Amino acid sequence: MNDEAARPRKRKSAERKSVLLRLDPAVHEALQRWAADELRSVNAQIEVILRQALKSAHRSPKAMGELPRRGRPPIDPQL
Repeated sequence: MNDEAARPRKRKSAERKSVLLRLDPAVHEALQRWAADELRSVNAQIEVILRQALKSAHRSPKAMGELPRRGRPPIDPQL
C-alpha cells in the first residue's frame, strides 16, 4: 500500500501560502515590538495587519478563512 494513499489529504482552505518579504530593518524591528506586545509572531502580526487593511478597504475575499488559533494545541486526553 502506498504511504501517500494512507495519509489524510489537507483541505485546500487549510493550505497556507509562503511569501518572501524584504523589509527595512527599522520597520521589522517595529513589527517585532508590536507583535511581542500582542503575543504574536512577526508573521502572525503581518497577517493581522493585512487582514485589517483588506477589511477596511472593503476588499476582503469571500473565501478568506479565519486566522489560525494562536498558542499551543489542546492537550490530547488519550495521552
